Amino acid sequence: MSQAERDKWNAKYRDRGAATTEPSRFLVSLDGVLPRAGRALDVGGGSGRHAIWLARRGLDVTIADVSAEGLRIAAASAAAAGVSVATVEVDLDEPAAFPAGPWDLVVDFHYLNRTLFAAFERELAPGGLLAFCQPTVRNLQRHPRPGAAYLLEEGEAAGLVPGLEIVSLEEGWSDEDRHEARLLARRP
Repeated sequence: MSQAERDKWNAKYRDRGAATTEPSRFLVSLDGVLPRAGRALDVGGGSGRHAIWLARRGLDVTIADVSAEGLRIAAASAAAAGVSVATVEVDLDEPAAFPAGPWDLVVDFHYLNRTLFAAFERELAPGGLLAFCQPTVRNLQRHPRPGAAYLLEEGEAAGLVPGLEIVSLEEGWSDEDRHEARLLARRP
């Protein structure tokens, strides 16, 4: 990731802080199947809304993100919530920099880097879960952002996880008015 992109994300978090502290409704809907112990990685987790929710459930959570400002907010929010999360400032565009597992759960919400899916599969523990949510190109029918480079093609999500068992996969308009692919997959 370029320094300009890193600066953009740091400025975004400095200017607006945590846009929301509530976890995604999709993630919350998985409550009954997600682990309550073990190690979890929040990929591109920014200000920590998902990581804090997972830590409250008993997981040992690490947030990996490029933004030092986002991670600062996440650490402060976690402390205020009475939980602990680890933060790793990392450029996830560099596949070799992916945090080493094994992870019992990897969550990736609204961060698209197709090259990371090999790392997800490699670093998940046997039986570990991947929860992934990303807008699709149909989202452009209602919203100009994110741009096409950051959107999945319709039906693409299943092909991103060839070595994982798909537990659930759906595409459609979310309650948050985004057209998304929502995937839960397990490493055999």
